[in-house]
Amino acid sequence: MITTLSELQVYDKSLLPIADKVLAAERLSFKEGMQLFNTKDIPTVARLADIVRERKVGKKAYFVHSLRLSQTNICYVGCTFCGFQRKFGEEGVWDYELSDVWEYIKTHGHPELTEVHISSGHHPKKDWQYYLDLTAGLTERGLQVKAWTAAEIHHFTKITKPRMSYKEVLSELKDAGLVAMPGGGAEIFAERVRKKIAKNKVNSEGWLEVHRVAHNLGIRTNATMLYGHIETLEERLDHMMQLRNLQDETAGFFSFIPLAFQPDNNDLAKELKKTEFTTGLDDLRNLAIARIILDNFDHIKGYWIMITPELTQISLSAGVSDIDGTIKDERIAHASGAITELGMTEASLIKLIKNVGRVPVKRDALYNELQVY
Repeated sequence: MITTLSELQVYDKSLLPIADKVLAAERLSFKEGMQLFNTKDIPTVARLADIVRERKVGKKAYFVHSLRLSQTNICYVGCTFCGFQRKFGEEGVWDYELSDVWEYIKTHGHPELTEVHISSGHHPKKDWQYYLDLTAGLTERGLQVKAWTAAEIHHFTKITKPRMSYKEVLSELKDAGLVAMPGGGAEIFAERVRKKIAKNKVNSEGWLEVHRVAHNLGIRTNATMLYGHIETLEERLDHMMQLRNLQDETAGFFSFIPLAFQPDNNDLAKELKKTEFTTGLDDLRNLAIARIILDNFDHIKGYWIMITPELTQISLSAGVSDIDGTIKDERIAHASGAITELGMTEASLIKLIKNVGRVPVKRDALYNELQVY
């Protein structure tokens, strides 16, 4: 591991004070975070991020056997960046009853499958008991249920009668078998942006409160950020800072996952009329800065579905310590134009990790190590 500034070889000399703080494991300020966003010395930013990564996990890189379950694409929220959502009767709509879910699990399940990751549409007519039965049924089938974004938890409070609180909803889900939550629905916390891209979704304060409540109930969660659309670099960094503050308070987040905006099949991309959105360099910079700024998160995840397996492999030398997993049947990102495969094999993930000198670690939804390769 690099331990001195001379070993680091910083090209942008204005980064030397920041590099010195990173080497000393000291926290960076917002101003220093913006220096990282504005420098052209991306190699130095990547090396600093990798110092933080190695300090936390050594040579290990994690993956999980995961199945994506999106039991419906019916949604009333109308986020402008989403190509996944459908209304009743539209072409391409689906809506699984519980029997359909059990059949789906039979079709896609296998002995190595550990977690079911659920993120879906905000269905206006499904009742609360459906979600409890779904969670319980998957748990009874021996699967870890990592489910329901904060936006969905907020939606559940609207469909319960009498209306339940976040704590009551999460407590009932936990009793049904929920072990962890994904980090979706965060988008960008800046309300200026949310009002334009997700005005009917839970606001940033509500998103953070759902995760605060989950953490206080012993439910660990992840956190995301959707970037590369209309947000500013300052708003990206502010998003990270708010997550860092909540993690200081609760220590309940596992990982942070930056999600690159997919510019197909959605109204936002049509409105912006841009030909270029995120680039590989932008993706790597985001991941690296997240690793440096979010010093209290155990993992930064390179989500290969959105940034490609090739770039994810490079990101393992830019602060990333988790590459998600086999995934199996991802639909949400692909509905908006993701060009990657719907899933990857364990062998492919292991090869991806080993080829950059990292040690593959198969984990479960709670980051328990199942096998070190």
